[in-house]
Amino acid sequence: MTKSLEGRVALVTGASRGLGRDIALKLAGNGASIALLDRKAHWAEDLVQQIAADGGKAIALGCDVSDGAALHDAFDTAAAELGGIDIVVNNAMWTKYSPIEGIDAESLDKMLGVGIAGIIWGTQAAAKHMRARGSGSIVNIASVSAHMGLPNAMVYCGIKAAVEGMTRSSAIELAPSAIRVNAVAPSTVATEGVRAMLDDATFEARVASTPLGRLGETSDIAEAVLFFADSDRSGFVTGQSLLVDGGISIALR
Repeated sequence: MTKSLEGRVALVTGASRGLGRDIALKLAGNGASIALLDRKAHWAEDLVQQIAADGGKAIALGCDVSDGAALHDAFDTAAAELGGIDIVVNNAMWTKYSPIEGIDAESLDKMLGVGIAGIIWGTQAAAKHMRARGSGSIVNIASVSAHMGLPNAMVYCGIKAAVEGMTRSSAIELAPSAIRVNAVAPSTVATEGVRAMLDDATFEARVASTPLGRLGETSDIAEAVLFFADSDRSGFVTGQSLLVDGGISIALR
């Protein structure tokens, strides 16, 4: 059976663990060759081996997405080694939650660098390579936090709201080049990092406040990314942000 992404090349940032890892596996499982981007290439080497063992093709590249020149170089390397770029998932994020009074310049610069500049440089680099292909799909990872006020998360909520704004703007600008830009906006996803960050009471409270009675799994988000990545499924969809949140944004609205 032909896989839906056979012959296409995808690049995923923040791909070595958590959500990025499962997105990469979902795209690879549907036939795409994958460039795995993370701050350290060796973080993703085991994932390269896993994809290869399943019959796929992947490479690992080290890059700080907040560095525009380095990110462009990584895209160029991925395109040269894999034969172009058709799909880009801007997933990388660095997060530090803090009350307003506790926001410091170092963490602010780092969050803005990864969460906003990383999307800008990633979109810029993607557009260059996708124009050469004649089409493409960019998927940005936003958050339900763009639609809800959360305490101790002023910077994070602001960044994710900006991601949705950048998604809409770039979708209009890139549409004449047949490049689609969409976003997936998850609620809390039950990754190892989230479980380590939340105490039991907070974790259970988030489960209880979700109408579907559970937190999202990485597979839920990966399926939504696959929908946007696959032009046969979503070829007439651009500039959209899909809430994958178990109904929490509606319940608490």
